[in-house]
Amino acid sequence: MAEVKELTIPLRAAWKVPRTHRAKRAMAEVKSHVAQHMKKTEEEDIWIDESINHVIWKRGMQNPPRKIKVVCTREEGFPLEVKLLEE
Repeated sequence: MAEVKELTIPLRAAWKVPRTHRAKRAMAEVKSHVAQHMKKTEEEDIWIDESINHVIWKRGMQNPPRKIKVVCTREEGFPLEVKLLEE
């Protein structure tokens, strides 16, 4: 049975690095936030959907969003999936 969680990920830490590194830091924040809240084990990997990458980079490298809403899914034998929440 799959475990599913909806998370709102704050990306405020991306604004504490130089502006030319903000989008890259935002992607790292998504990965670390999911790992912490889904209690990732060392054997598991995290797969981030391409739509999240598009949302973060849509306004350029220097101006990522302040927060995003995602859905995280864990299934046995598969990596943790992180997808954008469709409202």
